[in-house]
Amino acid sequence: MSEISIAARAVPPGLRSFLRTEVGGTSVLLAATIAGLLWANSPFGDTYEAFWRTELAVRVGGHTAALDLRDVVNDGLMALFFFVIGLEVSREVRIGQLRDRRLVAVPAVAALGGMAIPALVYTAFNAGGPGAAGWGIPLASDTAFVLGVLAVIGSRCPEPLRAFLLTLAVVDDVGAILVVAVFYTESLSVVALLVAVLLTGLIVAARWLRLWRAPAYLLLGLGVWAAMLESGVHPTLAGILLGALVVVYAPSGYKMLRASELLRELSRDPTPELAVEAGRTVQRTVSVNERLQLLLHPWTSYVIVPIFALANAGVRLDGDALRAAASSPVTIGVAVGLPAGKFLGIVVGTWLPLRLDWGALPGRLVWGQVLGGAAVSGIGFTVSLFITDLAFADDPALQSQAKIGILAGSLLAAGFGWVVFRLAWNRGAVCASPSREADIPVEAEPLPPVTDADHIRGPADAPVTLVEYGDYECPYCGRAHPILEELRERYGDRLRIVFRHFPLSEVHPRAMAAALAAEAAADQGRFWEMHDTLFRNQLALSDSDLTAYADSMGVSLWTDVERHRRRITADMEGGERSGVGGTPTFFINGELYEGRHEVDAFSAAIDAALDKV
Repeated sequence: MSEISIAARAVPPGLRSFLRTEVGGTSVLLAATIAGLLWANSPFGDTYEAFWRTELAVRVGGHTAALDLRDVVNDGLMALFFFVIGLEVSREVRIGQLRDRRLVAVPAVAALGGMAIPALVYTAFNAGGPGAAGWGIPLASDTAFVLGVLAVIGSRCPEPLRAFLLTLAVVDDVGAILVVAVFYTESLSVVALLVAVLLTGLIVAARWLRLWRAPAYLLLGLGVWAAMLESGVHPTLAGILLGALVVVYAPSGYKMLRASELLRELSRDPTPELAVEAGRTVQRTVSVNERLQLLLHPWTSYVIVPIFALANAGVRLDGDALRAAASSPVTIGVAVGLPAGKFLGIVVGTWLPLRLDWGALPGRLVWGQVLGGAAVSGIGFTVSLFITDLAFADDPALQSQAKIGILAGSLLAAGFGWVVFRLAWNRGAVCASPSREADIPVEAEPLPPVTDADHIRGPADAPVTLVEYGDYECPYCGRAHPILEELRERYGDRLRIVFRHFPLSEVHPRAMAAALAAEAAADQGRFWEMHDTLFRNQLALSDSDLTAYADSMGVSLWTDVERHRRRITADMEGGERSGVGGTPTFFINGELYEGRHEVDAFSAAIDAALDKV
C-alpha cells in the first residue's frame, strides 16, 4: 500500500472529496500565496527572507554542495513538478489528445500566440530598460488557477472548452520551459552538459533493453538533475525531459484478460504467491507513466507548488513598494501582458488556424466560450514567479515590482474572464473552419425521435432517455463510456441510453470502420457486445483487429457494407440537423446536455429531468 493511500485514510471523506476537485487544489495554492504575502508584510516580515535564505549543505569528502532553502524549492522540488508535466506531455502525445493532429493544431497555435504577444506587450514597456530581461514573465498561464476558476464557473464552461484549454496548457508549459532553458541560462558548462546527455542516453538504452529496475532509473535521474544543475541549464529541464522518457502505453486486451483470469483464480484459491502475481499483473495493465502521475499528482498539487508559492509570493506591499510599482514599466508590462496580451494572443491564435483550415476544435464551441477561456488564461503565477527569480536574480527591487505585476495581472484576468463567461458564454458563432461552417445549421432542429431501429439499453418506458452521438476512436467518448455504465447502474429502469454514430473520419481514420463493425454485429443481435469491445480497445481498431473481435463473437464483417454505411450516415445527418458538431454530444430527454462529463454532473441533469416527469 502506498504512503498516499495510508495518508488518505486519515483524511475525513468530505475533505478527501474536496481535495480531489480542481477547486480544492486551487484553494490550497491560493492559501499558500496569501500566507506568503501575510508573512512578508507582517511585523515579522524580516524573517521571511531570512528563513528562505537559510543554507543547506551536503559534504562528501572534500566536496560540498550548498543551496539555500529557496533554491532547494525552486531547483529541486520544482524539478519534480516539471517531471509530472513531462509525464503528462508524454501520455498526451502517445495515447491522448495530442496524437490527433487536427485537434492539436488550433490550441498549439493559440498557445504560441498566447506566448508571443504577452512578450511583445512587455517588451513595448521595457525595451532598452533595466527590466528588459523579464520578457518571459507573462508567457505562461497557471494551469492550476485557470482550472480552478473554470471549476467555479461550472456549467458555463463546457467540457470541449476545458479540453481545448488543457491542450493549450500542455503546449504553453513546454514552451515556457524551453524559454527558461534557452534564454535564462547565464553560463554553460559543456562538460556537465555532456554528462547529462550521457546519463540520459543510458536511460534510453535501459528502456530499449527492457531493464525495468526502479532504483537504477532513480539514480540515473538524480544524476541527470545534478549534471543539469552544474551545467548552468536550469535543472527543471531535466524534470520535463525525464518525464517524457517514462514508458506509456494503452492497456492491452491481453494484459487485462490475464489480470482478470488471475483474480478469478485468486478468488477460488487464495494463496500468498498468487496474490503477489495477481497484484503485479493488475498493476502492469496500466503504464508506469500513469501510475507515477497518480502517485505524484497529490504531492505536486498539494505540497510542492504551494511550498513554491509560499517561498516566492512573499512580496512587500507597503506604501513605498506600491508607489514604485505604480510607475514601474516592469509592473505595468506584466500587469498588461498577462490579461491583455494572453487574451489577444489566444484569440488570434485560435482564429488564424481555423480560417486556414489547419485543424478543428473539440465539440461545438461558440466564440463567447473561447473568449472566456482566453481571458482566464491570463492568470499567470507559478511559472511567472519562477521566471521572475531567474530574470532578476540580482535585483530584489525588480523582483518585487514583477511579482506585484503578476498578482495584479492575474486578478485582472480572473475578473475579466468571470465577466466574459457571465455575459457572453453562449453567444457568438460556432468556432469552425471554413470547410465545416457550411454544414452548421443556423437553427438546430429537434432531436430525431428514438425508434426501434436505434441501439437502446434500458426499458422503453424509462422516464429519462440519454442519447449519445459518439465515435469509437474519440478519446473523449472512451472516457465517457465507463461513466455511462455507472449511470446505468445508478438509475436502473429509470434511464435508457441510446447510441448513435457520429464518426469524425477527418480526425479519426478508423472510426468509420469501427462503426461498420458495430452495425455488422447488430445484424446478429450483438451490437452492445461489440460496442463495449471497441471502446475497451480504442487504440486497436485496424481491419485485422476488427476482424478478430468479430470472429470471437461469430460475426461476419464486410458483408452488406453499403447498407450499414447508409445507416451510419443517417445517424450523422440527423445529429447535424440537431446541432451535433463533435463527439461526444449528449441529449437528455431531447435537450442538449452541456455540462461536465462526470458522473455527478450527469446525475444532476438526470435528476432534474426526472423532476419534470
